[in-house]
Amino acid sequence: MKPFSEMTKDELKVLRKELKVKYHEFQDKNLQLNMSRGKPCSEQLDLSMGMMDVLNSECDLRSDDGSDCRNYGVLEGLPEAKQLISDMMEVSPEQVIIYGNSSLNVMYDQISRSFTHGVMGNTPWCKLDKVKWLCVVPGYDRHFGITEFFGFELINIPMLPDGPDMDMVEMYVNNDPEVKGIWCVPKYSNPTGNSYSAEVVDRFAHLKPAAPDFRIYWDNAYSIHHLYDNDHDFVPEILNACKKAGNPDIVYKFSSTSKITFPGSGIAAIAASHNNLDDIRKQLKVQTIGHDKVNQLRHVRFFGDIRGMNEHMRKHADILRPKFEAVEEILERELGGLGIGSWTKPKGGYFISFTGMDGTAKRIVARCKKCGVTMTDAGATYPYHKDPHDSNIRIAPSFPSLEELKKAAEIFALSARITTIDVMLENME
Repeated sequence: MKPFSEMTKDELKVLRKELKVKYHEFQDKNLQLNMSRGKPCSEQLDLSMGMMDVLNSECDLRSDDGSDCRNYGVLEGLPEAKQLISDMMEVSPEQVIIYGNSSLNVMYDQISRSFTHGVMGNTPWCKLDKVKWLCVVPGYDRHFGITEFFGFELINIPMLPDGPDMDMVEMYVNNDPEVKGIWCVPKYSNPTGNSYSAEVVDRFAHLKPAAPDFRIYWDNAYSIHHLYDNDHDFVPEILNACKKAGNPDIVYKFSSTSKITFPGSGIAAIAASHNNLDDIRKQLKVQTIGHDKVNQLRHVRFFGDIRGMNEHMRKHADILRPKFEAVEEILERELGGLGIGSWTKPKGGYFISFTGMDGTAKRIVARCKKCGVTMTDAGATYPYHKDPHDSNIRIAPSFPSLEELKKAAEIFALSARITTIDVMLENME
C-alpha cells in the first residue's frame, strides 16, 4: 500500500470504510485487553517464587556481619545486600544505601527532604519563590507526578536517539539557578527504550550548575533488563564519570529489584557521593531505625551474587522478547511504509514508544478503548499530561499473554490507521 500522503481524498474514504469493517469485527468480540502499564506478567513473577522458600523458621537469619535480621539496626543495609545491589548498579558498596521496596519512594524522599530541609546546607526549596525541574520527554509519568505534586515548574527536554538534548540541558542548568534537577532514565528509557550515549553521559558529568543544590536524578531502573543475550546497550557509569569530571556531588543514582523479583516486595537503593550520603544519613536516622533486612537477606540468598541475578534476568528476557518482537512485527506489517507513524525498537526495558501524526494520540487511545484495548493515557509521557503535539503513545507489551498481545497490537495498528485517515480528511475540508 502506498503512503497515505499520496492517496486522494476518495481513496482515503474507501480505505477507511474497509478498515471500519475490520474494526467492528474486533468490537463484536468484546475483548478486554490491557497494554496500559509495564507490569510483569504472571510467568515473570513465577520466576521468583523460589525466593519464598529460601528462608523459613529453621533458618539462621544472621547476616554476614553477625547482625540479627529479625531485630532493629543496620540502617544502610546488610553488607551482602549492598554488595549484590552495588554490583547491579556498577558502583562500590560504600556508595550505596539500601532502602525499602521501591526506588520511586526513595526519589520522593530525596525531593521531599530537599524541599523541607535543603541539600547539603543550601536553602530549603520550600523557601524559594520558584523551583524548576527538567523533564526528558517523552518520559515517565510517575517521575513527573512527584515534581508536579511539589508545585515545581516542569520544563520539557526532548529525548533524542542518544539521550536528552544536551544543548538545552546545558543552557538551563548552567545559567538558571532556579533549575534544581532533571529526571533521567539512562538505559532503555521509559518509554522510548533509547539509551544515553557515552558523549551524553560525559556532558552530564561536566555540567556547571548555576544552582549549588542542582542534582541529576539518575533512575537506572532497567540496568540489567536486556532482551538479547549478545546485544546490550552500554551506558557509562555516571558516578564515576562525575567524579572524574570534578563534579562528584551532582548526581543521585537510583535502582531497585521491582521488575527483577516482586514489584512491591523488592529492595531499592540510592548510590551517591560521600558528601551526599552524609547528608542523606542525617535524615535517614530520624526517619527509620532500619529497613526490611529479612527481605534483603531473602534476595541475597535467592540470587547468591550478581551472576545469579543476571541468569535470572535471562529468563525474564525469554518471556519478554517474543512479546516485543510480536508488537514490532505487527506494527511493521500494518503501518510500515504508510508514513503515518514511527516506533522504537528497544534492546531492553519495558516499553515501545509510538509517535503518530500530530493530533492523533488521544483519538487512537480512545478508539482502542472502544474496541476493548486499554492503553496508557495519551499525554501521560509528558508533564501535566500535556503532549504539545498529541502524538506520543506508550505501548507496554509485558503484561498480556502473547496471543492477547497480538490481538491488542492489531487493534492498535487498525485504530492508528483509521484515526490518521480521519485527521487527514478533516484537514482536507
